[in-house]
Amino acid sequence: MPELIKKASSYLPLKQTGSMVDISAEQANWDYISFELVKLTKNQHFQYDTLDQEVCLVLLSGHISAKAGQEHWEHIGNREQIFERKKPYAVYAPPKTNLHIQAITNVEIALCKAPAEGKYPTRLILPDDISMERRGSGKMERIIHNILSESAVAEHLLVVEVFTPEGNWSSFPPHKHDELRLPEETKLEEIYYHRMTPTTGFAFQRVYTDDRTLDESFAIEDQDIVFVPKGYHPVATTPGTELYYLNVMAGPVRQWKFTNEPNFERLIQS
Repeated sequence: MPELIKKASSYLPLKQTGSMVDISAEQANWDYISFELVKLTKNQHFQYDTLDQEVCLVLLSGHISAKAGQEHWEHIGNREQIFERKKPYAVYAPPKTNLHIQAITNVEIALCKAPAEGKYPTRLILPDDISMERRGSGKMERIIHNILSESAVAEHLLVVEVFTPEGNWSSFPPHKHDELRLPEETKLEEIYYHRMTPTTGFAFQRVYTDDRTLDESFAIEDQDIVFVPKGYHPVATTPGTELYYLNVMAGPVRQWKFTNEPNFERLIQS
């Protein structure tokens, strides 16, 4: 199995394009998710052709003007940095769409990608289109922004961002979504793009299966990426470190149905 973590220290920025890391589904050794992280300085441009993929462009921070096919939006963006906790802007683009981005300020952009046929049109996803929820309680509490939820049209992609308070657990109780067993569970690949404040902080993530044929744990630092091909995948952040992660999921059925780790079912409040 390929490495399940890509450390930020290994990124090789392509300065002429702004792309920091570009991970294809083939490189991840799975079928659906590709992921690209782009950082632009003020007035820098970025172009991308979606080819045979649907793309959810998430504006993580900064302000941009964007073109996607025949659509054009001027000066979008509402947070200077991720930990303002404001709901972001995003763009959904189907296959065979040319994206053109102009940075009005320094910006950070995530391109979340999956194969698609082109069933749905290009659209701007406004902050008001994104629901917010508090999930869990006590040391399991976190805040969710549903950027591209099940109720929003797309072919395979599901995209959310999660803010986990310092010292808390997230993706907890541990759960998995690696078997297509409707209506109980769906098979979804998943990527975590981690950010933290302060940037010198760290967190931990474990990816493991019931039989422990997969059982890996990682010390996560700012901007690291974790791949979850299967198994449970809880995260814990240290005291004094607030954790953010962008979750990208995709699979053959676009539903988030999961199974909790039986040993932790007792923690779920009725």
